[in-house]
Parts: sequence; structure tokens; C-alpha cells
Amino acid sequence: MNLPANLKYTKEHEWIRIEGDAAYIGITDHAQKELGDIVYVDIDTLDKEVAQNEVFGTVEAVKTVSDLFSPITGTVLEINDKLDGSPETVNSDPYGDGWMIKMSIANPSELEALLSAEAYGGLVGA
Repeated sequence: MNLPANLKYTKEHEWIRIEGDAAYIGITDHAQKELGDIVYVDIDTLDKEVAQNEVFGTVEAVKTVSDLFSPITGTVLEINDKLDGSPETVNSDPYGDGWMIKMSIANPSELEALLSAEAYGGLVGA
């Protein structure tokens, strides 16, 4: 299983990558495998503040729809437009082009509670 060490993870299977004063967020390789073929990503929180553990959108696979939970509190600055026409990018490149949102970081201390790649791997049995 692919678990980049430079990312932080949540128990709800989101990852977060910090770049300067912003964070990129998506779902993990484990999550996309569990969901199967992703057919739609619905995120309507652009320019809205989202609290830690609050739903920022949904991802729809052939068999199910899953909520997407924010690992931190912040304002959604950008939504990955590539996913509108190619939601399957989440399956093929979950940590790269399959990112979902870019958001500001309201409370940097929230990052300390997130899981390391090793801890997340233990959680999902990787």
C-alpha cells in the first residue's frame, strides 16, 4: 500500500499535505481501493470555513457515497477542477493529481493530532 511519509492521515482515511500556509487534502490509497471505481466527486464548500472533522464534500463510487471529512479547520481556497471531468483520477493518483481541496490552516496545532504514515498503516493493516 502506498503511504507517503511526508503526509499526515486521519482515521477517516483522508490525507493532508502542507505547502507553506495552505494544505492539500484528498483520500488515501486505502480509501480509494475500498470504495472502488470513483464516478463523481461533489464538493460545494469553496470559500467556506470548514471545521476540523466537518464534512467538506462527498465522493461517489459505483456502489456507495462517502462523506469527506476535513482533517483541520480552515477555509476552502480551491477545489481540484480536474475531478469534474475525470473523477477516476482519485483512483489512479490519490496523492498527486487526485487531490480534492486546498485550504487555509486556521489552527496549526490541529496538525499534531493527525496520524503519521506509520500510525495510519497500523490502523488499516498495511
